[in-house]
Amino acid sequence: MPARAPVPHRDVTRERTVLLNQLLLTGVVLFACLVMLLTGEYQDATALVIGFTGIMVISAFAVTVRWELLPSAATLAIPAADIVAIAFLQLGQPLGGLGLVWLFPVLWIAMNFTWAATAAAVLGTSAIYWSLVAGFTDGFELRAVMLPLTLASIAVFGQVIARRAAAQRALLARQSRVLQNALERARREEALVTEVLDAVDFGVIRIAPDGGLAVTNEAHARLQGDETTAAFHADGVTPLPPEDRPLARARRGETFEGAVIWYGAVGDDRRALHVTARRMRGGPAGEAGALVVSRDVTAELLALRARDDLVASVSHELRTPLTSILGFLELALDDPDLPPAARRNLEIADRNAERLLGIVSDILTASTDARAGVSLRRSETDVADILRHAVEAAAPRARERDISIDVSDVEPTTAFADPQRIRQVVDNLLSNAVRYGRHGGHIEVACANDEGDAVIAVSDDGPGISEAEQEHLFERFFRSDSVRTSSVHGSGLGLAICHDIVRAHGGDIAVQSRLGEGATFVVRLPAADPRGGGR
Repeated sequence: MPARAPVPHRDVTRERTVLLNQLLLTGVVLFACLVMLLTGEYQDATALVIGFTGIMVISAFAVTVRWELLPSAATLAIPAADIVAIAFLQLGQPLGGLGLVWLFPVLWIAMNFTWAATAAAVLGTSAIYWSLVAGFTDGFELRAVMLPLTLASIAVFGQVIARRAAAQRALLARQSRVLQNALERARREEALVTEVLDAVDFGVIRIAPDGGLAVTNEAHARLQGDETTAAFHADGVTPLPPEDRPLARARRGETFEGAVIWYGAVGDDRRALHVTARRMRGGPAGEAGALVVSRDVTAELLALRARDDLVASVSHELRTPLTSILGFLELALDDPDLPPAARRNLEIADRNAERLLGIVSDILTASTDARAGVSLRRSETDVADILRHAVEAAAPRARERDISIDVSDVEPTTAFADPQRIRQVVDNLLSNAVRYGRHGGHIEVACANDEGDAVIAVSDDGPGISEAEQEHLFERFFRSDSVRTSSVHGSGLGLAICHDIVRAHGGDIAVQSRLGEGATFVVRLPAADPRGGGR
């Protein structure tokens, strides 16, 4: 079967222009001729019939010809023929004002062809008109000048409008091409961004200002699953309510960083995600929604848990022999017949065994708190009394380094807290101040109730802590560079344990320090039971 010839593209605009102009002219001529026939106001019926018939034939020709197959200049034949046909109408009734109908073809030529064609149309029409008027006038008449002037004015106006329209069309065409290119470029960039987002192993979600999901990648669905997937807090056990899920919080306008969420029920193939939400700017009213990024940290958390289990196991195994060693050292030191040299050696062994037992105890405490959470038995607690007893316990070590402890700012203070846990925090802070403070220096301890909180402050005049190190100060096993290079030993767990205890109380712990200017640790605890009573 032979292939069909392609259908040529139709120039709809040119075809529509020919039909519209010709049909308007035909309507006006038909109305004028009917009026003249009904009123009998015409002079030459033959000329009138010829003109009317010519207009009808030209209109039929305009309707039947496929102008899209012809050159654009071919359409010039229609208004040129109309000018001749209108001349016969004018001859049929010279005084009927039919010459005004010449405005149609002249304006048509002016708006669709060149200045030369327009001038030819105006001059040709004026010449025909003057030849007709000369037979019916004996001298100069104003109408013999007004019609050509009107035609010329309309032609100039048509040319100006046509050129302006052409310029606007050209501008719109250029803008359309620019927009089309921009659209294609945006589509390519969108496709590239989509490919990149789908290739990465972390979830990315863009939330629109109306709360809908504008952008999401494959990793998000793979990591978080659907809305029916069970979600848990960072401990992996406490269920996470739907309103506290990362997407729900981000839709409410919250921003957060490093939220650890477990997805999947206990015993299933579950994973832990590290989720961060940020607000985006630049949309209507400066708001463009939010961006939520999630990263799979299951392997990291399992590795940390395995490390904690190993450390806790080793520490637990070390605790029993250490206790036995300390007991026998104490028995040996109680012997009055012990030679001085042997006593000194045993005292050194006793101090180091005590230090090792303290490290083991810190490790076991941190591991227990990390696994089961910080257990608290809260009640109304006298904070000032805790601070005074802690200072008394730290005084011997302070005297060894010639450090004075000022308690003049310890005011009567109450907190709703676990007394033993708060004593653990204060002992740790005082121990650090004594160990890292300047030899012969000064420590200040203070407490007071402030705006519903119990505030504890411990200040020293030691070497201080840099801003970069302050960000990691409460992380487990972190020790600053200045401490690691000194002769002062530690596990890097004390402040992490303090941080966990204070946060478990619903409080906060912070440090204020500069290098060379000492450090101040400030603890804020609830002064009263936030639930209104009970433990």
